[in-house]
Amino acid sequence: MIIRRTAAFLRDYRALPVAIRERVDKQLRLLFENFRHPSLRLKKLKGTDRFEIRISKGYRLTLRLDQGVMEIRRVGTHNILRDEG
Repeated sequence: MIIRRTAAFLRDYRALPVAIRERVDKQLRLLFENFRHPSLRLKKLKGTDRFEIRISKGYRLTLRLDQGVMEIRRVGTHNILRDEG
């Protein structure tokens, strides 16, 4: 699978606190090893072609899958989910 990170994701990631970035890194490792790992709490965003992964209680990561490409789109607080709609 090809993995792409959007410019928005990279910008979001750099703005995160260090502790949250470490959790993002851990969740991304799990994602790349096993897309269905239970601790990812992966779920489809209603009405879209995107998914969310739980980073912590207040942080989420969004992604999109399309024909062998995993696009890592955004990471941040729940507010990013509104931008994904």
